[in-house]
Amino acid sequence: MSPAIPAQQGTGRHLTGLVRFNADPPAAAEALLLDCCGSRRWAERVAAHRPYPTLDALLAAADEAGYDLSGPDLDEALARETSALPHPDAPPAARTALGAAVAAYESSFGHAFVISLDGVPAGERLDQALAGIRSRLGNEREEERVIAAEELRRLARTRLTRSIAAR
Repeated sequence: MSPAIPAQQGTGRHLTGLVRFNADPPAAAEALLLDCCGSRRWAERVAAHRPYPTLDALLAAADEAGYDLSGPDLDEALARETSALPHPDAPPAARTALGAAVAAYESSFGHAFVISLDGVPAGERLDQALAGIRSRLGNEREEERVIAAEELRRLARTRLTRSIAAR
């Protein structure tokens, strides 16, 4: 029996999921990736560079593809996003405030409000989302596209990590 490739040694859900992802047919890999970022070009590019020896290598490729999104690719990805609304158990005032802020944002910028709350404790997410949307409402359109693209890239990383771990 031949030894494993050094980068693939180890155990854990990420490694198992990564092996499965690397072995998926192109259409299945692209479908998983589209659930992480709604740009077809991004998904095709990341899928085309398989196999990835580590999760970090996959995330680096996803980042690079995210930084290279063209205007139409970013529009496509943002069109597939939905603005996060507060949990139904949140206080009514919080639901109303965030709902109004989301409506104002979408009216101003023409796409969903995206923000990565990875690492933010659950009890602070609503406040962080509300603070983020309020601070970004004053941005110029192009400045906000840059910020939205970065938040989308961060969301894609989180979603991709979770998708690989769940496999």
